[in-house]
Amino acid sequence: MGFIEKNGLWNTLQSRQASEIVQRIELDGIQVVRFSFPDQHGILRGKAVVADEVKSAFSSGISISSSLLMKDTSHRTVIPIFESGDQSDMPEMRGSADMIMVPDPSTFRILPWAEHTGWILCDLYFRDGRRVPLSTRHVFQNMLEKLDTAGYSFMSGLEVEFHLMKLTDPRVALTDAGQPGTPPDVELLHKGYNYLTELYYDQLDPFFEILRKHIQALGLGLRGMEVEFGPSQVEFVFNAACGLKPADDMVLFRSAVKQIARRHGYHASFMCRPRLPHVMSSGWHLHQSLCDATGQNNLFMAQCEDAPLSDIGMHWLGGLLDNAAPATVFSTPTINGYKRYRPFSLAPDRAIWGADNRGVMLRVLGEYGDRTTRIENRVGEPAANPYLYLAAQVACGMDGMDRRSSPGPSADTPYSTDAPFLPATLEEAVGALEQCELFSREFGTDFVKYFIKIKKAEIRRYNLEVSEWEHREYFDMF
Repeated sequence: MGFIEKNGLWNTLQSRQASEIVQRIELDGIQVVRFSFPDQHGILRGKAVVADEVKSAFSSGISISSSLLMKDTSHRTVIPIFESGDQSDMPEMRGSADMIMVPDPSTFRILPWAEHTGWILCDLYFRDGRRVPLSTRHVFQNMLEKLDTAGYSFMSGLEVEFHLMKLTDPRVALTDAGQPGTPPDVELLHKGYNYLTELYYDQLDPFFEILRKHIQALGLGLRGMEVEFGPSQVEFVFNAACGLKPADDMVLFRSAVKQIARRHGYHASFMCRPRLPHVMSSGWHLHQSLCDATGQNNLFMAQCEDAPLSDIGMHWLGGLLDNAAPATVFSTPTINGYKRYRPFSLAPDRAIWGADNRGVMLRVLGEYGDRTTRIENRVGEPAANPYLYLAAQVACGMDGMDRRSSPGPSADTPYSTDAPFLPATLEEAVGALEQCELFSREFGTDFVKYFIKIKKAEIRRYNLEVSEWEHREYFDMF
């Protein structure tokens, strides 16, 4: 009896799907399967196995180093793993001990850009069969299970902005290595400021077509592709779906776009605000609604003509606003992302809501009888870990429902309304999370403490760097 069966980690459907995958690998001539898991930053990591070893992986899982969960965005291991009583607070992870990647057969894909290659998403378990509590996919699964117990399901849809550029120099000389290494040199694909113009779309079309074919072949529910406002800035829009799927799709989408771009001489970046001339910040707008257990009935839909949302929707909205500050660390987890929050920029700077207003944090869309009624959260950056971003929305929304929170009146002037400002820096957001009981209760105290350690390590490194601004400001003057 293998690890997966011994610990009862698959249901009957997953076992059947695994058998079908083995047959498909043989029929389609798949030679390699990539087994991946999303790390704390939402970056895919994992191992590739040859086709003959897939059956073994479907029985016993694949071992992988636990130190991968202890790294900041520079890939440095910032939580000690070799010291007695180390800061990880989890003896199962000391000494970089192995975890087990357990594949989720429902996520299997054939990668259209990589010949004879399959891909499958995994969850992390300790050797005794327990979920690794630091695994962000598990964090979101736990929140969805709480919703399910209460008789609800979570529907979400993605609008993702990013920068797509021509790669001129990959910067892979010996002197370019490091943690992190030298970023590549790029040039624009369009000059920007002609928002949604046919001319710029046609300039992007040759590579857009390559991306479209591959993303659709992956079954990610692509709805549309758009030219955004800034130079070389684009947006991809996806259909809404229930449960884990939008988060799973987001991690695969980001990784797929970067891989496909590099193979064709382009560079894609989901960094919020690259340090490039005339750049515009990129956001990740998350559309959400609450449905009944069937996923068919929208519980946010207003029940009377003068209401923007149902009572449930208004309480959910109130919960998102009440917990906006600590939740920001999950929607905007990078230092760079906070440089997007500025007035009159189509990005929010304070915790307010409005009816169909693109300057607010929470844009309410819908009306009486509209089955597509939803809340659009405009606070997120495209570099966010999707499992934590979505899990935070569920935690905040459920908190609002439990307390019957009120969001107050709609804000028609988003950059002058008297309302709490969003954290201005990652450091402020981490501080708000430290003072918040909600996420310790919902995500687990161990996870919150761990995540704060990872983010504080990133902040410390940033504060020790001498920026170009400092050098320009002080070097000659003093």
